[in-house]
Amino acid sequence: MLVFSGTVSITEASSPSEVGPDRTGIGTAGRDHFIFRLSSSATVCHGFWHDAALVLPSVLFVLYLGFHARSNIKKLSHRRSSVMIGYYGLLWFAVLLNLAWCFLQVWQCPPGKQVAWNLLSLFATSAMLFLEISIVAFLLEENYASCLETLARTFMVSGLFVSVDLLLKVIFIFGFGVPLFLDVEIADRGKWGVWFTNKLLLTAAYGYILFVHFSKWRDKLPPRPAFYNYVIVMSVTTAVMLFACGLAGIKSGFGLWLYNLAVVCYHSLYLPFLYMTFLADFFKEEDWLLDSAYYSEMKDAGFFDSDWE
Repeated sequence: MLVFSGTVSITEASSPSEVGPDRTGIGTAGRDHFIFRLSSSATVCHGFWHDAALVLPSVLFVLYLGFHARSNIKKLSHRRSSVMIGYYGLLWFAVLLNLAWCFLQVWQCPPGKQVAWNLLSLFATSAMLFLEISIVAFLLEENYASCLETLARTFMVSGLFVSVDLLLKVIFIFGFGVPLFLDVEIADRGKWGVWFTNKLLLTAAYGYILFVHFSKWRDKLPPRPAFYNYVIVMSVTTAVMLFACGLAGIKSGFGLWLYNLAVVCYHSLYLPFLYMTFLADFFKEEDWLLDSAYYSEMKDAGFFDSDWE
């Protein structure tokens, strides 16, 4: 049995014949260290509520997008906005990858699925990170003279950052054996060092944007209230995850619980939050524009002439 902070049992053998920490997640009971763990099955890493908190919001959001997909595509083709088309396509790509990640949590338990789980986690998190970086980078652009050119430049810069991040994670996972995406690896300092650095950079980026916003250079930032609400929420989220990684790095059970809770919230709520912040208004505005266009056409055709008689 491996115990942290004198109170939290992290890895517990399921039978007298098992000894030492279980790096694969097989036989972990984890009765106290994580609020969502309800099962000690050798093939289940998390309990019902953990999986439900991940899967249910993701499924509902996919259903919501699917229900509005036809009308949204019509609006995109009508407006012909390359920016919105690009981000709408990226959103769908990230949503489907994230949905697969949420459904396949069991892959991190058996040894035979760990490579597939690491690859799925790498692609899912990279897609979400690409959205997170690119949408902020695009809105910080000062010149929108050519939106297509600005979007292409933003995607190139964001893709470079995400590629470097992905390469480093691949090296740590497959080169040094650091279990970045395995929840059972609580004692691995290398894991928490990597995540601490990752969240530190994101927190610093969001913090810098907020600093400029409240400084004399605020005129260089876009006058979008929704953008700053987004930045505030993301800066708080990354700061919480940074704090949790620091605590987990010193073997704190509370740090592990807080980090896992933040991961669940991020994977279940971030994409809907991004959609409601930056994309939903575009489609609502298009509804109003279409209504106005239809009204003008009907008025020109004389449908409302009787109202004036």
